[in-house]
Amino acid sequence: MNISNRMWELPNRTAKLVMKITGTVFLIIGGVGIILPLLPTTPFLLLALACYAKSSERLYHWLLYNKWFGEYIKNWHEGRGIPVKTKILTIVFLFITIGYSAVYVVPFFIGKLFLIIIAICVSIHILSFPTSKRNAG
Repeated sequence: MNISNRMWELPNRTAKLVMKITGTVFLIIGGVGIILPLLPTTPFLLLALACYAKSSERLYHWLLYNKWFGEYIKNWHEGRGIPVKTKILTIVFLFITIGYSAVYVVPFFIGKLFLIIIAICVSIHILSFPTSKRNAG
């Protein structure tokens, strides 16, 4: 009977390990999304939180109350929206990166125009989210 119980523990431990690894990958992608404007942050952090919720209470609480990532999750969960500072920084970095690509990287006019249209559409999308009253970022 003891062997039977251990047999069921292995897949559970394996599943938890896979969920921790997957959560960490999502966390890294979300962290990169803070820097890169075209990569969303909050959805990846929410996925990481869900993975940690299934695999590790310690990691779940760490992420939820983390200095860098916790605010994104709390704002989303509580429906507070995006802080003004975050919106401004996101749009500024968006235009810096896409502007650089349009001027120095993409040689074709159609490609440059396409990048500018993407920047405008992403900016409109970001501005369409509710703005939180706090300026924490």
